[in-house]
Amino acid sequence: MALSDESFRKTYKPLHIPAHYNTHDNEQDRVLFALAQIGIGTVTEVATEMAQLEDEVDIESFKIIVGDVLARLQEQGLLKVHTVNGETEYDLSKITHVNDGAVNPDLLAPGLD
Repeated sequence: MALSDESFRKTYKPLHIPAHYNTHDNEQDRVLFALAQIGIGTVTEVATEMAQLEDEVDIESFKIIVGDVLARLQEQGLLKVHTVNGETEYDLSKITHVNDGAVNPDLLAPGLD
């Protein structure tokens, strides 16, 4: 089944990382903020970060939420996933280093300038 352009854009839009942690945000925004704070992390590490941001909820509850959200985002191809020492690590694939290379405009494909 083919998606319309609008459906495709809605389904596969880039992730939005909130600038601040808000306990009233939806679960995905809270999980993404916590993952962005630590950069790369396992479900337990992201849940631990969330537990530090929200004192009233225990870490085991956060593990369930984090696991569900990260698995869904992984299925959509919106997160990088690595297995290290038998544990799954999630990565937002953020660019963390400035590109120090140069671009030769003569080598660009026509129409991209």
